[in-house]
Amino acid sequence: MFRATIAVKSVCDITPELLNSMGVKGLLLDIDNTLTTHDNPAPAEGVREWVNRMKLAGIRMRLISNNHAPRVTPFAKTLGIPCICESLKPLKKGFSTAMKQMHLPKDKLCVVGDQIYTDILGANWFKVKSIYVSPIERENWKGHEFLWIKRVLEVPFLPEQYQYFPVRKQERK
Repeated sequence: MFRATIAVKSVCDITPELLNSMGVKGLLLDIDNTLTTHDNPAPAEGVREWVNRMKLAGIRMRLISNNHAPRVTPFAKTLGIPCICESLKPLKKGFSTAMKQMHLPKDKLCVVGDQIYTDILGANWFKVKSIYVSPIERENWKGHEFLWIKRVLEVPFLPEQYQYFPVRKQERK
């Protein structure tokens, strides 16, 4: 339940050819630490170009986030991708809504995200493919205690090349 179909370093490493080989026509995309850093209104470097490549290849996309509309909606507009806010990942509600909106069957969908206990577990519960992406940045301990604890608990389920241990703020250089 905690293993992704495949893992890549960055969302930008996902190509139309890879998706085609997986039979994927639609992506359900996490935002924070997948497409940008936490609470950042701008996409990470290369993400706009990647989104445009996906669109040109005919890949349908939805942003699916547990965050609230004031965070998600402006970011979605920046990329020109519809969004689902407060999706309650890993529960099926948000995934089901996205599937209906995209008019695609489960076997053509793939969840992309950086968290095992929300994105990957949710994909597995919903019975769709998943792509784990390494988080863009490590979260600071201060202010993100719950997320930091989840990151520690994810380590046994991560592909070895993407394992890292979140750092406490005072340990950062």
